Amino acid sequence: MKSKFSLFLTIAFFALLHVSVYAQSKVVKGTIKDATGLPIPGVNVVIKGTKVGASTDFDGKYSISASPGQVLVFSSTGSKTIERTVDKSSSALDVVMVDEVAQLNEVVVVGYGTAKKSDVTGAIVSVTAEKLMSRPVNNALEGLQGKAAGVDIVSSERPGTVGSVRIRGQRSIRASSDPLYVVDGVPLMSESSIETLNPRDIASIDILKDASATAIYGSRGANGVIIVTTKQGKAGRFSLNYAGTVTTQEIVDRSPSMSAEDFIDFRRWASGINPKDATLASDRLLFDSPLDGQTSRDNVLKGWESGAWDPSKVTNTDWTKFVTQTGVTTEHVLSASGGSEKVNGYGSFGYLDNQGTQKGQWYKRYTAKASTNVVATEWFKLSASLNATWSEQDFGMSTLSARSGSAPNAIYGAAKSIYNMAVPYDANGKLIINPGGESGIYTIMDEWDKSTQQNQIMRLLGNFSGTFDIGKIWEPVKGLSYKINFGPDFRHWREGVYIDGTSSLKVNADGSAGTNFARLRNRRDFSWTLDNMLTYDRTFASKHNVGVTLLQSASSWDIEESSMQANNIAKPSFLWNAFGTVDLTNPANSAAMSSNLTQRQLSSYMARLNYGYDGRYLLTLSGRWDGASQLSEGHKWDFFPSAAFGWRINKEDFMVNVDWIQNLKLRLGVGVTGNSSVDPYQTLGNISSVWLPFNGRSNEQGYTTNEPYYTGTQVPMPNPELGWEKTTQYNLGIDFSFLDNRVSGTVEGYKSYTNDLILQPLISTVTGYPSTFSNIGKTSNKGVEVTLNLIPIQTESGFTWETTLIGAWQKDQIEELAVGKNDDIQNRWFIGKSIAVQYGYDNLGLWQDTPEDQAEMAKWNAPGNGYSFVPGNVRPKDQNGDYKMTNADQVVLGNSNPNWTMGWNNTFAYKGFELGIEIFGRMGYMASLGGEAMTAHANQRETDYWTPLNTDAEFQKPILGQAAAGSRDQFSGLLGFTDAAFAKIRNISLGYNFPKDLTSKIGVANFKLYAQAISPGSLYQSVNWYDFDTNSTYYNRSFVMGLEVGF
Repeated sequence: MKSKFSLFLTIAFFALLHVSVYAQSKVVKGTIKDATGLPIPGVNVVIKGTKVGASTDFDGKYSISASPGQVLVFSSTGSKTIERTVDKSSSALDVVMVDEVAQLNEVVVVGYGTAKKSDVTGAIVSVTAEKLMSRPVNNALEGLQGKAAGVDIVSSERPGTVGSVRIRGQRSIRASSDPLYVVDGVPLMSESSIETLNPRDIASIDILKDASATAIYGSRGANGVIIVTTKQGKAGRFSLNYAGTVTTQEIVDRSPSMSAEDFIDFRRWASGINPKDATLASDRLLFDSPLDGQTSRDNVLKGWESGAWDPSKVTNTDWTKFVTQTGVTTEHVLSASGGSEKVNGYGSFGYLDNQGTQKGQWYKRYTAKASTNVVATEWFKLSASLNATWSEQDFGMSTLSARSGSAPNAIYGAAKSIYNMAVPYDANGKLIINPGGESGIYTIMDEWDKSTQQNQIMRLLGNFSGTFDIGKIWEPVKGLSYKINFGPDFRHWREGVYIDGTSSLKVNADGSAGTNFARLRNRRDFSWTLDNMLTYDRTFASKHNVGVTLLQSASSWDIEESSMQANNIAKPSFLWNAFGTVDLTNPANSAAMSSNLTQRQLSSYMARLNYGYDGRYLLTLSGRWDGASQLSEGHKWDFFPSAAFGWRINKEDFMVNVDWIQNLKLRLGVGVTGNSSVDPYQTLGNISSVWLPFNGRSNEQGYTTNEPYYTGTQVPMPNPELGWEKTTQYNLGIDFSFLDNRVSGTVEGYKSYTNDLILQPLISTVTGYPSTFSNIGKTSNKGVEVTLNLIPIQTESGFTWETTLIGAWQKDQIEELAVGKNDDIQNRWFIGKSIAVQYGYDNLGLWQDTPEDQAEMAKWNAPGNGYSFVPGNVRPKDQNGDYKMTNADQVVLGNSNPNWTMGWNNTFAYKGFELGIEIFGRMGYMASLGGEAMTAHANQRETDYWTPLNTDAEFQKPILGQAAAGSRDQFSGLLGFTDAAFAKIRNISLGYNFPKDLTSKIGVANFKLYAQAISPGSLYQSVNWYDFDTNSTYYNRSFVMGLEVGF
């Protein structure tokens, strides 16, 4: 009885205790948002130390029963885990999640697969879509600028044109330094293919930099690999997204032209006349201009109408205003995604209209993408993706002929060369062909309507794959899968050029229409890649992680080209579309046709082993065999191996109690890669056509391998043993993350040697050939790269400041050449120096009218030396003291490739507001800007030039003639060698994400407005009149308004 009573009391006690505890618990509710104020669905909310939990719904809301004093743990993939204690006084608990800066479970693309970032052993940097689209860009490469250490991108201001990309500098002397581009597993034919992709369709870009990472691409991996992964469908509710921008652009001219008044004084000084001493009579002679009917001279003489010189009376024509406009770019992208775990898809349509800042230049692009994933069974999956693009680009003023040049600023530069005191039309309204009266200076009026060069590109890029999970079919081989992937790439390019007879390029001297010209070129590129891949991933004894990849790959490239051109097109409206109206047999029409076919194939085998022990020790081994059709028999195949080791130090037992370190990994790698720079048929030699009398008839066409007497050219002797250039690279890297991931980054150091350079040494003439291509020579390249991610400020109220500092130093060097350890001065290649250098005469500034300089000039001007220096001329540096400038006085002045590149990216966020600032720069290199010829036969930019009244000047005295060899002014160009360092603000953006509580009322999932200023200014310029980012005296400054809406 007593025992029963004790049992009753015990049960009653625990029952009362349970009631008491239950009475103390309460329902805690709240909303989970990100740093921008958007709700986050799927966040796990768990009571610490228990299995009681909940998760947030689509609106980021949660509800959980908890007692005061208990700790709620909030966790989500990609975000830092946050803990909050339940308060007694409140049942509401909202939390702002913070992104995990060094998320170790982040997946990166490593080539033929993916891997956790924590398991990567090579030098790989990943740029997400969010970072890529931090500012509106016309192509994917623009968005990489300043965001990846060791990746240098030179911008292009021409609409629709891709700039140049270099990864870890330059290694080859003659071969291409362009990286390999891979889109969704399909290697592209050329870097221009990237331009056709819609940047908003890109999910991420992974850049493989060291040889241990790029060796799996064998003969194509020496210059690095850029892997583009486009967006795919995801399981979940259907979503519809729209993004649109409107951008206005204005030209910022760092080097404006002299006004009419300033140029008149400039030309007076060039003729030896102090402007104060000028007269009506002297100006009448000095500005004589019969080619423009004396209109420019008469404009100058207007300044003398009152009897005394009054420059305000002189017409001042700003010719650049005739050729420039406010550039307007509009972009609209509509995308949709959704589906189930079994079937999901993604689709988008994009339209871009870019009207350039120079008249006649524009670019339009239409893009479409569709992708789908189908899980047919638990062991079989199908994926398909297709990117389609149609684009059209107008270069404006045709890039044919020296009158317009081929630079993006052709028509703008031509406008700046015209005298400002000249006018476009004479008193009768007739167009002046040579305004200013100079024979080499032509009008630019309406040239964009008279001369055009249009490119059209149609492109289809596909990827179709089937994956069989063999381990799901047969349990003993769990982890084994087979994937077949087919990637076709089709591109049709068409260029049409028309130059009207009334254009400045063709018009006759009397102003009548000359002979018009048209050209049509077509190129059809088709390539495909077929991959068969076996992968095996398995963990043994919970500590041994093994991954094996076996690949068989075949690729084919087929390029067909044709071209035709002729004069005397019947009607201007025909442009390049009516060659049938031209008598092609009439020599006066200069008709010409050509066609070409290029084919090559590549067959490959690759094996890769990934091994990890206990999450601490990582090993990657790979080898690839490449066989190329363009190489000769016996030399077609080559092997490219690599090895890399990783040590996750923070996983060691002795690091267990070091809680301020979240990640510390050491990486070592070595690999061999190739540069597929051997052109098809290069090992077989070339033939040239020759016209000779034959069979009693003249002008019969024949062919010869080498006959300079008739053909005027000599072709190299074929070399059947020609092979790839090979680069062996060593890499040391450290990845780290400290202080709850508020400090993270990477430090890389590398050294590479490139052997078997393809050079063209001279050979004995008894062979009948002047030279041949050979694998000879060697270069080296070394560098250090640093990426530092910081969160200096992170408050509970939601204010964060995230900053990323990126810096890279690299130095390339020539070790051996075709002549061994001897310099090749003719090609400006020097042992122990950079591959690309500035080479020439050095200078000591300007000669001055001082006793010391007069004495030195007397020695230079001695009879027989050939010099007649006067104060104000450039003073060359005589290296050997013989008072003669010869080849012996030429020296290496500096590197053409930058030693340093840097980027600094900042993001400030608070309650939906975002402020971003991006800065990048280059340092440690020299450019040759050509100096200032100071000739008064073309308009001059505003220049600090030498006169007897301005001796402390930057440039030399003005001259009337040309700075030709043998003249006293021949060394004026020496002042063009200059330091090219700069630091530029690339982008300032301000955006606002509207609260979900507001947008949900109208059925909108997210709504963002933003404004941006692109290239608003510079922090530092070594030369204030030149923009080294665009390699031009001008750049475009842009202002953007953007909208992003999700439904």
